[in-house]
Amino acid sequence: MRHAIHTAFKSAAERVLPVRSESGFKSHGVLTPEEFLKSGDYLVRTCSTWAWEAGDPSKAKEWLPKDKQYLVTRKVPSNKRASEVENYGLRAEANIMLDDAEEDGWVAPPAIRDDHEAEEIPSTEPKPATGTIQASSASAPDDKDDQEEDIPDINDLELEDDEAEQDEAVLPQASPNTNQGTAHDHIMHTRTYDLMITYDKFYQVPRFWLVGYDENRQPLKPNQILEDVSEEHARKTITVDPFPNTGVQAASIHPCKHASVMKKLGSMAEASGKPFQVDSYLVLFLKFIASVIPTIEYDYTMAAGW
Repeated sequence: MRHAIHTAFKSAAERVLPVRSESGFKSHGVLTPEEFLKSGDYLVRTCSTWAWEAGDPSKAKEWLPKDKQYLVTRKVPSNKRASEVENYGLRAEANIMLDDAEEDGWVAPPAIRDDHEAEEIPSTEPKPATGTIQASSASAPDDKDDQEEDIPDINDLELEDDEAEQDEAVLPQASPNTNQGTAHDHIMHTRTYDLMITYDKFYQVPRFWLVGYDENRQPLKPNQILEDVSEEHARKTITVDPFPNTGVQAASIHPCKHASVMKKLGSMAEASGKPFQVDSYLVLFLKFIASVIPTIEYDYTMAAGW
């Protein structure tokens, strides 16, 4: 009920609120539509797996070009479930609340960087595929040290309170992994995902969407999608809504805290000597999203120098 009320309010507000025109990606972590387009163009140039899409013309947003309504990458593999790469018991104390003011605040999962854990977790590196790079930092062991120096650890974030009230998650709890403990454990069941990024006018940030399929290209149910989401985020920040440009039901990472996260990550990147330009906003955004969906192996722009 709460989610439905918030969705109705947000939809009404977007019809009357003006489009943001003042840049604030460094000061507030938000984007104008023009900055979203600029960062999206940079993402498409540096990562051939990502592309602009128009979607349903009748659902086009007037503040974006008709042929650049959202970004998409398709058939992205997911070879493992999140529970297979997350040791929740040992790492529970490392979880941090990004919003201390709310009991149901936004949770950041700890990065898997312990050497002992790395020995116990099998590599999820896929066979070479066209333009696809694994999202998890564990997928590129040769570049691990460089990535850790360049990219701020989200576990270190202490975000300021966000005035926007967090919407509750509407997906059911993830069901136990049915692939474990069976006679067919040696068979790898590869799921695939279509991933989309839209511009959220209300929150003035990118919004990340995902639609999943099993090995037979049958759509995944919501509880199955949760199996590929970090446990804490699956419980708190994942909702199911009609995708704004097609109407298809899709899971989404709620954007209420994206601005605070991006502001902090941008500040930390600059403090470490790496300039935070609007072009690279979505590059850093995708690296942040990788902590939420650790087993979905999308191209997170190593070619862009991040």
